[in-house]
Formats: sequence, C-alpha cells, structure tokens
Amino acid sequence: MKHLNYIDGTWREGHAVSVNINPSDLTDVIGEFAMADTAQAEEAIAAAAAAQPGWAARACGDRAEIIDAAAAEMLARAEELGELLAREEGKTRAEGIAEARRAAQILKFHAGEAVRNPGEFQPSVRPGVEVTVSREPLGIISIITPWNFPLAIPAWKIGPALANGNTVVFKPADLVPASAWHLVDILNRAGLPHGVLNLVMGRGRDIGDTLTGDRRVKGVSFTGSEATGQRVLKSAQAHGARVQLEMGGKNPLVILDDADLSAAVAGAMDGSFGSTGQRCTASSRLIVSNGIHDAFVDRLAAAMADLTVGHALDPATRMGPVVDESQLAQDLRYLDIAVGEGATRHGGELVERPTRGHFLTPALLTDTQATDTVNREEVFGPVASVIRVRDLDHALEVANDTEFGLTSGIYTSSLASSMKFRRESTAGMVMVNLPTAGVDYHVPFGGRGASSYGPKEQGTHARDFYTTTKTAYVHP
Repeated sequence: MKHLNYIDGTWREGHAVSVNINPSDLTDVIGEFAMADTAQAEEAIAAAAAAQPGWAARACGDRAEIIDAAAAEMLARAEELGELLAREEGKTRAEGIAEARRAAQILKFHAGEAVRNPGEFQPSVRPGVEVTVSREPLGIISIITPWNFPLAIPAWKIGPALANGNTVVFKPADLVPASAWHLVDILNRAGLPHGVLNLVMGRGRDIGDTLTGDRRVKGVSFTGSEATGQRVLKSAQAHGARVQLEMGGKNPLVILDDADLSAAVAGAMDGSFGSTGQRCTASSRLIVSNGIHDAFVDRLAAAMADLTVGHALDPATRMGPVVDESQLAQDLRYLDIAVGEGATRHGGELVERPTRGHFLTPALLTDTQATDTVNREEVFGPVASVIRVRDLDHALEVANDTEFGLTSGIYTSSLASSMKFRRESTAGMVMVNLPTAGVDYHVPFGGRGASSYGPKEQGTHARDFYTTTKTAYVHP
C-alpha cells in the first residue's frame, strides 16, 4: 500500500517513493511512502499560512475537543499502533505499545492545556491604567522529528502547537513514516480544519531547508543530531524564526559504593539498553566508584548475557534490532575505536536469528578513560562504557566533563551524596536512584550545552515556545 503526503486536507502523491523495511525482518515491507519535494513543502507552508488565522480564532474548547478525540482513538488503538511502531523502528512490542499510550497521554494533557492559557493582570504605575499580558499563537510551526520515538516525540511537539492555536508542517524521519502517517491521519479525522496539520514525508536534504528557511515559518522545533540541529538553527535564525532544538546526549550514570547493587544494575540495564540504547537519554557512561566497580561490572555483564535479543514482535525478546544498516555500522565502528584505545569489550556481537535483521547483542566497554572517543561522542546504540572513579567528587568531575548536558543519574543510599549530585550536576534533568531514561510528560524536558537550544519541551513549559506574549495598556 502506498501512503501519501497530507497537504491542505488532501492526500498527495510525491516526486518519489520510499520503501519502509522492518529491521527485525528485512523481507518484511511495511509499505511505500510518498516523498515530498520542495514545491510540495512550499504548498504545505502556504496551506498552514491560510489556515492559521481561523485556527487561532477557534474557541479553545473546540481545539481541546479535537485533540482529545485523537488521543482517545490512539488509546483505543494502542496495541495496533505499538505493533506497527515495533515493526518499523525495532523496539520491542511492549515498548511500542507503551509509546503509543504515552503519545495519547501527551495529547490528552495538551487538550487540557488548550483551555488553560493563563495571562496576567497588573496594576500600572500610572493612575487609571490597567495592564494585561496575554499569550497568542506563534504562527506556522515546522516540526522535524527523529526515528527513535516516532509517535511520542511528534505528539509532544504537535500537541502543544495545535493546542495553542498554531498550524503545523510536519516532517518525520525517513526511517519511520508509518507511525507519523497514522498520527496525522488520526488527528485530522478528529476534526482539524484543512491546512492546520500538514504531513510532508521525505529526505531532509530535499525539503529541510524549505521547512526551516521559509519566512512564513515562525518557529522550528527539531529533534535529531547535533550537526543537523546546527544547520536548522542557522537556516531558521536567518529570517528571525524561533528555534527549539533537542540534540545529542552523553549521559552519565554514577554508581557509588553505598548503592543498592541490584537496583543499580537494573537501572543501568534499563538506561543503557532499553529501546536498543537508541535514546538521547540513554546511560552511555557508567561512572563507578572503586569499592563497587568489580561487583557491578560482573553483575551487569551477567544481566546482559541473559538479555534476549531478537525480533521485536517475539514475546521472548527483551531487546530488538538496531534500526538500520547504517546505524549498525556506526555502533560497530565505535566498538572498534574503543578497543583500539584500550577498552575491554564485553558483548557487542552480531547474531543471527530466524529472520534476517540488524541484531547486535548489548555491549559493555570496561577499562575506559574519560577522554576516550566512546566517552566523548554519542554512539546511539546498545553500547555502554564504564569509567572507574575514586569517590563522589571525582564522579561529578567526570560526569560534568562533556559538551552535552541532557540527563544524569546517581545510585546511592546517601541523602547527602544525592543532594550534592543534584545540585552540582550540569545536566538539565537529574535522576536519583532511577535510570537516566524515562521522563514524565507534565514537566519540562530538555538539557543544557550541546544537548538543547531554546525553550524546554513538554508540560506547561511547552507554551513558552509555541506562544508569544502581548502586553496591553488600557485607560478606560
């Protein structure tokens, strides 16, 4: 079946077609998807521009009802959507269903936010004058999303954009068009007017500059690599658009001598290898103090050996395949670099399964130094490295020694240590006795340094990006 782009309320053929392949079974074709060109991207922007005044003027309750209706359908279809997500992205069926449900919860939250748009009333310093501060839609938003969370990340961008009266042109990652297509189909069938939400599938090199560089676009929300994020920033800022970037991470998880060893191992397994390690919040640097180091490594290696790698829809699978051949090659390249720089490699082997896919066992690199390449650059796969440290102060020094700053975590039974780590960590999100991955949808998401740029995502803080303030002075 061929799936088309959605522009101004109609499904459109593209200039070419991409074939969506299941990374768990390379013979399984999920579907064919139309690829937009520059002309179609411009048509989508024009449609969003025409629809924006009417959508902004729409009663907030109407916007809330439409978004909530879409959320309800997603919840009802969570198993179906989760299985589709697992087929095209490779995370396990359980993870896919959980993501579908999370995407629905995000939409439900922002349906509520549509009717909660608080302003301010201030007395003026001048007698008889009243001052109000209100929030208004930013305008047309270009949304560009990655392949690793193909339902949740689009939902946490599109939801607040629509709730606050903006119109959207949405480009999903090339690898995961099916999840995006269904999300857009659900939202539009829920009652969105034509042009409010437009879907243009295709390669960033073909249409990315149009989506970010068109002067009609007032905001660009992007999640992806640091290199692409910098290009997005340059293109959008050239015409004064507001920019929100979520990029890489090199997240530290500290394990101190007084940690609950079982909990720390479970947290590292979840944070490092959940979703095949393909998360910007993954625990890629395990910073372990001397006293617990050997026991932790032994227990973690044993847990890794018991982790079943296989087809994402197999009930026995606990870690699915790497998303595609290119990402698999990148993972293997970093493993070779690490060994070449002196690391000891545990796991990280290619394995065969009944179906042909991109199957890699989880990898642990020990005997690494903080300056090693694998501890400086984001791998984005099921690869974790261990750095041995003396104590909490040394752990904090190593944890903060990165250009990234998305999330960090610590396992300790000491309240004083946890409080010190929370205060002194330079990450935007800090976890205590929890995996570095796993966040709530009602609070801010985002980091510091090279990880993030612009206002935070999710929760009530999403409004900071998707609205602009107006101050009015009134003399009756």
